[in-house]
Amino acid sequence: MKICLLIPAYNEAQALGSLVKDVRSRGFDVLVVDDGSKDSSAEIAREAGAMVLVNASNHGKGYSLQRGFDYILGRDYEALITIDGDGQHATDDLQKFVALFERDRPDIICGNRMRNPKGMPGVRFVTNKIMSGLISLVCRQKIYDTQCGYRLIRTEVLRNIQVSSTAFEIESEVIIKASKKGYRIVSVPIQTIYSNERSKINPFFDTVRFFVYIIREMFVR
Repeated sequence: MKICLLIPAYNEAQALGSLVKDVRSRGFDVLVVDDGSKDSSAEIAREAGAMVLVNASNHGKGYSLQRGFDYILGRDYEALITIDGDGQHATDDLQKFVALFERDRPDIICGNRMRNPKGMPGVRFVTNKIMSGLISLVCRQKIYDTQCGYRLIRTEVLRNIQVSSTAFEIESEVIIKASKKGYRIVSVPIQTIYSNERSKINPFFDTVRFFVYIIREMFVR
């Protein structure tokens, strides 16, 4: 079974090198999509052993993930795992995704931080609960943490859906469109890690964009 780790990165030079080395030491191929970083993220990732794609300018997380999806789909991988480049996702949890995939063969596995959300900012916690409830209704299957970017996706799923979001709502778009195609989505508990890094999510504009997208999808079959 071949799985590639996909890391969208924007100005993550501080954490990216050690992350790539850690993941590579666990036997995974790694693809970093550098979203027009102003620091040395791309060079550091390449030196650490990752395949690297570089966007000419900053286009957004969704755009970077789409580029990564296309690259991985052109190669012989059965699944990919998306993981953030800022250190908020524990690499020790990778084996949980792999073990569940090998055992139950779901189509998507979403990381679930909501069992133990200690340290998650209050606004993020409340927004996540509301969004996850709405998206679960749209998907007609329970998804506990729809805003978590740590997830395993079978490449077959990405070959059979079309995603267009260029910003953070792409994570909602993938699971909604996969659900509408009948794909099975499950969750796995993961660690909740928040330190001093600055979130790239705009708490107002990105939340509004999330809600607009969800409302639109409620009326699309």
